[in-house]
Amino acid sequence: MYRACIFDLDGTLTDTLESLTYSVNETMKEIGLPGITSGQCREFVGNGAKVLIEKTLKASGDEELARFDEAFAAYRRIFDKCCTYRVKPYPGIPEMLREMKERGLRLGVLSNKPDRQAVHVVEEIFGKGVFDHIQGQKDGVPRKPDPTAVLSIAGEFGASPSETLYIGDSEVDGATGKAAGMDTILVSWGFRSRDVLEAAEPLSIADTTDEILEIIREKD
Repeated sequence: MYRACIFDLDGTLTDTLESLTYSVNETMKEIGLPGITSGQCREFVGNGAKVLIEKTLKASGDEELARFDEAFAAYRRIFDKCCTYRVKPYPGIPEMLREMKERGLRLGVLSNKPDRQAVHVVEEIFGKGVFDHIQGQKDGVPRKPDPTAVLSIAGEFGASPSETLYIGDSEVDGATGKAAGMDTILVSWGFRSRDVLEAAEPLSIADTTDEILEIIREKD
């Protein structure tokens, strides 16, 4: 049976696309470059804030990333204030988390979003105490898909990889779970197309939270 479940954040637990797009475009406005669409932002997220800004600058015409330092500093400041802008949980998520906790699973979040904002978003949207561990991108810790952090969280929970379920919404998450040796579910309501999810070869692609719960129940 599973003893722990570790989640990605953006596109998995919470719909954060508006907050990300808004913060990126406020950044671009501040430095005098054109913004991006929400569709572009959806494609650019998943590998951390630095990659998001790099891809945005290139899309806005700064192919050499000459404005990166300026843009990244502005983004960190702006996003710190706007990281919960219009953020909401996906349908069924609070109820799913409640059942998982009732079943005794330890719950964690591992995001490539900067650590301070990851903690803020999770605690603002779900409250404190729902998750046993919340972690975003930290200096000195390799970001996903490197499995170091997800394995560390599972170890903190006293769960082996085979006892840990990893849930995300992207090819990055698929690679993370595979590298960690964990059963991995990718959700279809997030930031990637079904073709991308299928190419990652997860244990399952879930269209609803009930499908995730059914996999957990079957494992008991």
